[in-house]
Order: sequence, then C-alpha cells, then structure tokens
Amino acid sequence: MTFSEPTTIGMRIDAVIASLESLPHTNPEILYASLIGASLMFSFLVLNSGGSSMALPDGGDADSLNKPKKISNAKPVSSSDEPQPKWHILRLTNYVVTFGFLLSVLKFASNATTYLDDSTSLLQFLIIWSISMCYFFGFFGISFIELDELESEPQNHQHQMLRKPMPTEESAEPPVKVVKMHPPASSAPVCTDPTSFQKPSPSIPSNIKELSNGEIASLVLQDKVKDHQLEKLLDPHRAVEVRRLKVDNQLDSLGRGGALAELPHKHDLDYKRVLGANCEIVVGYIPIPVGMAGPITLNGESVYIPMATTEGCLVASTNRGCKAITQGSGAVSSILRDGITRAPCVRLPSAKEASEVFLWIERPENFQKLKEVFESTTSFGKLLEARPSVAGKNVYIRLRCFAGDAMGMNMISKGSLAVIECLRQVFPNISLVALSGNMCTDKKAAAINWIEGRGKSVVIEATIPKGVVRSTLKTSVPAIVEANVNKNLIGSAMAGVVGGFNAHASNNVTAVFLATGQDPAQNVESANCITLMEETPEGDLWISCTMPSIEVGTVGGGTGLPAQAACLKAIGVKGGGENPGDNAKQLAHVVAAATMAGELSLMAALASNSLVAAHMTHNRKPASK
Repeated sequence: MTFSEPTTIGMRIDAVIASLESLPHTNPEILYASLIGASLMFSFLVLNSGGSSMALPDGGDADSLNKPKKISNAKPVSSSDEPQPKWHILRLTNYVVTFGFLLSVLKFASNATTYLDDSTSLLQFLIIWSISMCYFFGFFGISFIELDELESEPQNHQHQMLRKPMPTEESAEPPVKVVKMHPPASSAPVCTDPTSFQKPSPSIPSNIKELSNGEIASLVLQDKVKDHQLEKLLDPHRAVEVRRLKVDNQLDSLGRGGALAELPHKHDLDYKRVLGANCEIVVGYIPIPVGMAGPITLNGESVYIPMATTEGCLVASTNRGCKAITQGSGAVSSILRDGITRAPCVRLPSAKEASEVFLWIERPENFQKLKEVFESTTSFGKLLEARPSVAGKNVYIRLRCFAGDAMGMNMISKGSLAVIECLRQVFPNISLVALSGNMCTDKKAAAINWIEGRGKSVVIEATIPKGVVRSTLKTSVPAIVEANVNKNLIGSAMAGVVGGFNAHASNNVTAVFLATGQDPAQNVESANCITLMEETPEGDLWISCTMPSIEVGTVGGGTGLPAQAACLKAIGVKGGGENPGDNAKQLAHVVAAATMAGELSLMAALASNSLVAAHMTHNRKPASK
C-alpha cells in the first residue's frame, strides 16, 4: 500500500500562487492590485445604490393643504418603501478583499528575502497593502452587523419608527400601534441663540424667491434653510405659506396630514359656527398668530404644540425647551386625578339642620343615591365624590365628576341640579342659594384647587444631559437649579402665592388654550404649577412640573370652531377619543409638556442673564405710522 504525501494548507496556497504566476502575459502583482481596486470600487457603488428620495416637488402652496403635494424627503420611509444597499454582496466583497490581502501576505512571506532586496516588488506589495487598509478602515465590518437589524432601519433619519410587539390572535389587545419619533428641531429659537443674529448662510440659493413654495419647504425640511429665516428671505405672507407646507408634511408623517387646512392664515371666519355657541352681538373677530413648537418627545411619541399668542419670543423659547427635552430623556407625564368640580351652595333654616345634611351626604349608602340621580342626566359623566362643607346655615357640596372628553362644566351643572332635587326629597326645608358656591373653584385663584385638584391633575418630568444644558440652553446645571430655587420657590413663598411656584406657567397654558378652543379664563386655575429642578448624581438636570388643576376638553365649547379644531387635529386629539376621556387626557399632557418646556427655557435665560437682550431684540418694533 502506498501513502500519498500529506497536503497542507500552505502547500495548497503555494500551488495557487504558482498557478497565478504561470498565467501567460500576467504580472501577479498587477493582478492582485486590480482585484483589490475592483473590490473597492464595487463596494462604493453598492453602498450608494440604495436610491434617493430627495427629489423636490414642482410646486405647492398653502391653499393646497387639502390635497397637499407631499415633499418626499419629509415622509418617513422604511426598508420596504425604497431600494436598499445589497448587504449580502458587501459581505461577499469583504471576504474577497480579506482573502486577497492574506494571499499577498502569504506570497510575500514565502520569499521575503528576495522581495526585500527587490525594491520594485516591495513597492508593489506596499501599494496592495495600503489599498487594502484603506478598504478595511472604510468598509470592513459593515456587512458583519446583524443583517436583520441593519435592513430594518429606515434610510430617512428624520423619523424613527418604534413598533410595539404584535399581539397574538388570542389576546384582546388593540392592533399594533406605530409610534413615529421625530428628532429635535434642528434650528434653535431666535430669541436665545446668538447665531440667529447672523445673516442668512451664503449656501442658501441666490434665486430662492424664484423657487416654488414646495421647493423652499423641501429645503427647510433638509435643514438647508433655517425655519426662522423664512421671513428674512421671503415676504412674511409667503413665509407663512411655506411654513404651513413644511409643518403639514411633518404632521403627515404622524398620520395627521392636512390638519392645518382649517387653520386660516387669511382673513376668514364662518360666523354660522359662532351663532348660539361662542359669542353674541358679533361685530368681527381678533386674529391671533399661531406658532407651532416642537417636536417634543412626550410619553414616547413626537408631538407638535400649537400656541396662539401675541407675545414675541414665547413660541421660540418654548421651542428651545422642546428641543432640549427631546435631546434628553423626553417628557414623561402622568395623570393623578381626573374630575371636574361644581359646588352648589344650599341653605337650611338652622346650623343644626345644615349639619344633618352634612352627615347624611357623608354616609356611603347616601352617596350612592346621589350618584345614581347625577348619572341619570348624562351619558358619559360619572359622579366620583361629594364632599360637603358647612358655614353656619350654609352647606357647600363640592361634587367631582368624570366628564369624558368634555371639559365638563355644563355636564356637572346639570347633574348638580339633580343632586339638589334628591336632597330636597330628604330635607324639604333645603333651598338652593347658588348652583356655584365658589368652592368649585372656577376661574379664581383658590387653595382648594391647588390642594385637592380640579380637572386633570398632572405631573411631568424630564432629564436634560449637562451637555445639552450647555449647548442648547446656554447655561450650566448648577446655575439653573440655583435660579429655580431662589426665584420659583423662595421668591414665590415670600410673595405668599397660591399655586404660583413657577416662572410663567400661565403663558404657555393660555397660548395652548387659545389655540385649541379652551376657556381662556380657566387659565387662572389651570396654570397652578410648581416647577422643581435638581442636579442628578451624574451632573445632569432633572426638571418636573406638577399641575393639579388643568381644565381641558376636546369636545364642546370653542373646540368646534374650524381653526381651533385644526389645532386639536394637529395634536391628534380632535373630538372624542377611542375611549371616553383619552383625548382630553392627552391634551392635558400636552399642556403640561408645553409648560415644562417654557419653564426650562425661561429659567435658562434668567440663569444666563440673556432674557432682556432677547426680548429687546426680537419683541420690539417701530410704531406704525
């Protein structure tokens, strides 16, 4: 029996090299270099073959929001929506280049002494190895990432899409919800960023006024033109039209496209909507500018906040706060209580009889009777509590009611009358002095709202990295924390405020209220807020706003007017929610988020002593002639 000589890997490689060298009219070094060069070019082409969605529309204007021409780069896309790089080919290319590199090293090692003495051959090897190293630094390792994760990433990084797990067929969970996340606003607010004082960048097209509104909106979405520069580059009227297109495309990616169609930007009001609902003896209307702050990440979703105001810098400052919060942890908001209140005042012949009414209401079985008669007057209202207080012969019965998506004053007033009639059957001598006895307390500063709450009681928080505090808020964590303690806590205590332990909560509350059709007079109690700030062990900034009495609704009142309904639609809370109360609760979260963003930005301006300079620059105009 004969045994063949063992064949080793080295012998096989030598055989391959010998076969390459034996090819006629072929220089092996040139062959290796060509192989590496071809691999490099091929990899470059593969990486850039995924297609592009940056095409600009032919035109567009703000009047076409009902049928908007979508700006393609503003719409989130997934890997299934457009061509993707062929990652499996890139992986194959990595193997080829690696094999070629190792082959050249083995060839050099097989006869190193000869190659070291031959400068021409040595130079060829160095060239091959240099090209290989360039490839390794540029592309190597890309294809070894988990392909499932890589291919599922959207190419358009303007929006992240976070998908919740799909429910099983047996589960009763709702269908999978796609949560679309927008990055922080790219341009800082004009009131606080010194770069806003600079002239427009020279990279802006010189013929920008000749471009269509859609093309300019696309440039804004690509961050080639800053949003706040539009008025400088165009006339103010056209700037509004361009910005509407830009914002509409951002809202469209959140499933709210066309929301601004009913938000007028020209003189228009349907007075039929006003008749019998909002105003009497009508002679006209007051147009109030509406700005859009955001996006802000709120409970894991991107939200844009419409704000109606005539105070310069308010929207811009809130936008800066939204940016800082989104750059950080995002805002996390929770509802502690949900119930609107009404406190009828009833009178008895004597204090003893008044105390008997008090004790009767306190018994649980009697509260159930009041609950039944109250809820017989409404489809959604639920009586949650009846708390009596006695003052001599008077009894003030503070009723708390869940009102669904309505703010609830009409609902609870109707139910309160039914409660009084029920009490009259037990206490014939009872008389109704006033349906509202001022312990509600509606549209007045009151400690009872601050302590017990009214409407939605909300607490919201966020953590801002110290780097973001420096770069976006232009201050330091210790400085803003110290300013908050001495101003919002100690200063407010010295003034003896009730619910006013904040910088300017009423500013943001009122702006959102006006934009979304809420009762602006209820700003008094809805702006109750305590703002707290702390430096975390890591040196970051933690901020929270606790607001015990936010009174909002998404149905009824001013929410039915077209412009206000458009703003509610932009938030995603127009009308009743899927479950009663869902939309009103979300609106309360948005009000709290706007408040916290405004608190954060204003306190940063105060801590850095830039507030007055910003307002004097941006909130002053020459008197009209």
